[in-house]
Amino acid sequence: MAADRRAPSVRGRQLAAELRRLRDAATLTGEEAAARLGWSPSKVSRIETGQTAPSPADLRRVLDLYEVAGTQRGRLELLGQSAGQRGWWDAYADTLGPEYTALIALEAEAESVRWYSPMLVPGLLQTERYAREVIRSGLLIAPPGEVERRVQVKMNRQRVLARDTPLLLNVVLDEAAILRPVGDAAVMREQFAHLARIAGQPGVNLQMLPLAAGPHPATTGEFTILGFPDLIAPDVVYLENMTSDLYVEREADVYRYAMAFDRLRAIALGPDDSAALITARADTIK
Repeated sequence: MAADRRAPSVRGRQLAAELRRLRDAATLTGEEAAARLGWSPSKVSRIETGQTAPSPADLRRVLDLYEVAGTQRGRLELLGQSAGQRGWWDAYADTLGPEYTALIALEAEAESVRWYSPMLVPGLLQTERYAREVIRSGLLIAPPGEVERRVQVKMNRQRVLARDTPLLLNVVLDEAAILRPVGDAAVMREQFAHLARIAGQPGVNLQMLPLAAGPHPATTGEFTILGFPDLIAPDVVYLENMTSDLYVEREADVYRYAMAFDRLRAIALGPDDSAALITARADTIK
């Protein structure tokens, strides 16, 4: 994947959004801004959509055009310094699609994640052997090397739970996910033991949604809400589909997902009862 086609970081997305707002405030179209900068309209578009991180010189020219000064200018220049930074996931660019790469970049800078998973243990909580079975079944036909690279990526993603300021992870896991066998009994026993360990880790909250809870606001499927520190970026909802992924960023839509997650937490079991349910299921595995 070429450098200017990499998924934008959180700071890259925020910088792009700020530059779009500044142009709108200056009552300039993309074509008019491009003409004043001596650029092509496509270059302005790539910068404003986060496809291309502006160089320091280009960013200075844009800020001069929009007459940005003082504290605001300093903040945007700071965003620009980190917008184009590469992450460990870029080493797997030949394996990962841009949507998945974007998810990893967002996770790396997120402050919190709220995750509802109805079918499988969420990726951030999977063991290596469980992840391998999930990836192998999802890819259907793929060379072993690609499967292993994707397993490595999933394990590397879990570093966010062990960083100096760990990601705050709230998971609502449907009971159906622990009833579904993935791999053999040894894989499932290991996965359940891992869930029991990590559920007690600071910053991780795991709640089980029992089948007896009946219909709920998320019967349409899995979703993940990524939250970021104030002034960096607004929350984003990630939806994974079979052939493509979708990012929901409109404030009203994100709010609806947040309300749905709050409802799921309210009707799910508490952490202690959730741990008991997982243990009871683990005891049935022969």
